[in-house]
Amino acid sequence: MSRRQIIVLSALAVLLAFLLVRFFRTGNREEIHPPESVASPAAGESPPESAGLRRAVTVYFPREGDDLLVGEIREIAADSAPAGEARAILAELLKGSAEGNLSPFPPETKLVQVFVTKNGTAYVDFSREVAARHPSGTSAEMATIYAVVNSLTANLKTVKRVFILVDGEEKETLSGHISLDRSLRSNMTLVAKK
Repeated sequence: MSRRQIIVLSALAVLLAFLLVRFFRTGNREEIHPPESVASPAAGESPPESAGLRRAVTVYFPREGDDLLVGEIREIAADSAPAGEARAILAELLKGSAEGNLSPFPPETKLVQVFVTKNGTAYVDFSREVAARHPSGTSAEMATIYAVVNSLTANLKTVKRVFILVDGEEKETLSGHISLDRSLRSNMTLVAKK
C-alpha cells in the first residue's frame, strides 16, 4: 500500500469512528415534539355549527309579472356527497323567496328524497302536493320544473340532468302541460338577465 492510500484509509476510519460516537451519544437526547393541532371535540361531542364548511349557491324563483326565473343567493352546508348538497339547495327553494319573488311550489309541498347517479342524473321526489295542488297553466308548470332543474344543475357540477318524481312515482306532467317522462337539462334562457 502506498503512503497516500494509508492516509486516506486512516482519515476514513477516524471519520467513521467520529460519526459512530456522535450517533450513539446523541440518540437518546433527541426530543420529538408532536405537531401543534387544533383542539378537536371530545368523543360524542359534535363540532359547533359555525365550524362546518358553508358555500353560496343560487336558487331560482319565478318572478311576478313575467315567465322568468330570478336567482337568489343562499348559503348551505357544504357536503361531500352531491345528494346532500342537492337536498340543501331544494330545502332553500322550498323555504320560498327572501326577495319578494313567487314560490315555485304549491303550499305544503315537501321533498321526499333525492338521489344522484354516477352518470349525473338527479332523481328528485316531491310529495303529492306538488302535482295535486299545482296551479294550472304552462307558465306555472314551467316555472316549478325549471326552478328545480336550474337550481341543481347551476350549483352542482356533477348534476347534468334532473328527473322529477311525485310521491315516489313517475308522472306524465305536474298539471297537464310539461312532459316529465324523461330527465331534463337546464334551461338558462328562462333566467332573467340582470
